[in-house]
Amino acid sequence: MTLNEIEEGSTIFIDANVFIYHFTGASPQCKAFLERCQTRELSATTSVLVLGEVSHRLMMFEAVKRGLVSPGNVARKLAERPEVVRQLGTYEADVQSIPAMRIEVASVTELTFMQALRLQRRYGLLTNDSMIVATMLRDGIGLLATADRRLSAVKDIEIAVPTDCTAPGKGS
Repeated sequence: MTLNEIEEGSTIFIDANVFIYHFTGASPQCKAFLERCQTRELSATTSVLVLGEVSHRLMMFEAVKRGLVSPGNVARKLAERPEVVRQLGTYEADVQSIPAMRIEVASVTELTFMQALRLQRRYGLLTNDSMIVATMLRDGIGLLATADRRLSAVKDIEIAVPTDCTAPGKGS
């Protein structure tokens, strides 16, 4: 299923890459999808873990885009130069705008993490992906908006993907 095919009234969990593609202008479909969430055509949730991932990736993207660091090992470069991190701010405003899009932000608990570990083993997921699936299952959400097609292997959920993504730039 694509983001455009999600039926009105659906409840959906949103992965970090959808926000990244929206904020970097890499996907008009992600922008339109988030507008549907903001108008409450769709009931949307994400998690505090996803916000952290979005923040981290947008921070790196902003630093490269502004020419404050060169592409390649951007996280390491920023860790070594806190004065550069202090110059960044667009990423923070973007992340803070997510709840204003009428997207609920779910907490992550220890029990959710323990379930994520089991899902990791069962499906061979990376940690953040297993945390997303565990949060979805805990909250009774069966549909995930993501550009990560590997998550279609998880039998407990269905995914909806953008089909127009372009790389948002090096270093993100």
